[in-house]
Amino acid sequence: MALALGALPLRAEAPRVVTDIAPVHSLVAQVMQGAGTPDVILPPGASPHGYALRPSLAQDLQQAQIVFWIGEALTPWLETPLESLASQAQLIELVEAPGTTQLQFRHGATLEEGDAEAEEHEGHEGHFHEGLDPHAWLDPENARAWLSVIAETLAAADPENAALYRANAEAARTELAEQSRQLAASLEAAGPVRFMVFHDAYQYFESRFGLKNLGAISDGAASSPGAARVAELRDELLEHGVDCIFAEPQFNTGLARSLSEDAALRVEVIDPLGSALEAGPALYPALLESVARSFLACKGR
Repeated sequence: MALALGALPLRAEAPRVVTDIAPVHSLVAQVMQGAGTPDVILPPGASPHGYALRPSLAQDLQQAQIVFWIGEALTPWLETPLESLASQAQLIELVEAPGTTQLQFRHGATLEEGDAEAEEHEGHEGHFHEGLDPHAWLDPENARAWLSVIAETLAAADPENAALYRANAEAARTELAEQSRQLAASLEAAGPVRFMVFHDAYQYFESRFGLKNLGAISDGAASSPGAARVAELRDELLEHGVDCIFAEPQFNTGLARSLSEDAALRVEVIDPLGSALEAGPALYPALLESVARSFLACKGR
């Protein structure tokens, strides 16, 4: 038995890979299936906009050979640890990857200030876009582009497993394209959804699937709205007959519920990070399904 096992070819050890958030971890895990498993920095329920790095995760960064992250625009607190702890690792900033559709943050209570024009980014390193909306993983076409980037990065670092990475990525891209078609059909059949959000985190999903956001309670994940903004939102709620307000599990939902009571609206929880989902390859497609279900629930479907 020992001689027989010893004669079998050994698969090369996969690189040590670290990711920032669960959706990125899921995409990388899909590509690495059969070769290895990536680590993730942000635990379930934590906000990516502000987090204190734990010692065990700092050790993961020190041992990392490749780090896939959305970028500084999403996790500005992570830039210094990456420079100090993962200085020898290859850093892949996905929001800057070739083929990524980028959107600029919208501003104002009704999200009418500032442009939200998409551009196909050609990719360049070390550049931070002021005003860039970093929630780019909620566009499945971005995820499809990133699957290819992830596969090619891993293939270059681990040539012996290159064919596996590329085959996994292509299979995931195909499945994601089919899922996107199904979600688009379901959302179109439901008709227009009139909604507001706690903060403007879903622009990429909205843009991809033709949804219209009527307003955001907060101008940022960590900011509290002033009285004038709240009054403007109340007027918007009553004028447009909004179906629901979306809250997030990472943030206090009290103000959303207060506004909804004023206008007799329902509050639906929508989670852009998939905090309640099991980590791993299946999380990303499950996240898209979950977000779509929240929009359909808002419509009463």
